[in-house]
Amino acid sequence: MYYNKVEICGVNTSKLKTLTDEEKTELLNRTKKGDMQARQELIYGNLRLVLSIIQRFTGRRDNMDDLFQVGCIGLIKAVDNFKTELNVKFSTYAVPMIIGEIRRYLRDNNSIRISRSVRDLAYRSLQMREQLTRERESEPSVDDIAGKLGEDRDAVLHSMEAIIEPISLYEPVYSENGDSIYVIDQLSDSNYSDENWLESIALRDAMKKLTDRERSIINMRFYKNKTQMEIAEEIGISQAQVSRLEKGAIEKMRKQI
Repeated sequence: MYYNKVEICGVNTSKLKTLTDEEKTELLNRTKKGDMQARQELIYGNLRLVLSIIQRFTGRRDNMDDLFQVGCIGLIKAVDNFKTELNVKFSTYAVPMIIGEIRRYLRDNNSIRISRSVRDLAYRSLQMREQLTRERESEPSVDDIAGKLGEDRDAVLHSMEAIIEPISLYEPVYSENGDSIYVIDQLSDSNYSDENWLESIALRDAMKKLTDRERSIINMRFYKNKTQMEIAEEIGISQAQVSRLEKGAIEKMRKQI
């Protein structure tokens, strides 16, 4: 994991320098005069800023070395475009530049390609949603957004759904005592019906070998198509315990069959 990583992109993060506001101002002034050594010192002296920003993206599967390099590009752009006459701190200007660069990278490297027209409509829709939310102090409907934009409701809805980043069915959503609950565990399966289960004599006999609690969980999970969360609430135990009991029961049944 990133938090335990000392070196990233060949840079020893434990030895990065931190500049004072006075040092930043001096280096910025020298950089604007064409001093490339000052520019290099300014960039290197703000790498901790890049590191702090990419921490908010650590939940993703993206390579942190790649994100660090992209963040450095944003930092370099901030150094080259910052105006010393502005009455703002350099970090105040640099942070959105770095975040913007990382977000563009993540968007453009998404495994699911979205057409530019759909993406543009989605961003306009999101901006309109924010505007209407501020004006009305309540969440607008898709119809409201589409009406304000003069666009088809279904097109707006499709565009906003298209830019939502998909997650794996095996993405962990909760852990307890080493047992993880995955997205797939949150879903009921309508393919399992009473008829399919009862037609299997071997399966029915295997269920007789289970404890009352295990049999109850299997019955609710696959006969009644309930989620693990629903079962946990009904029998008064945690979802992690339901998951553990379900897996144990299935393993017992497999051995019997």
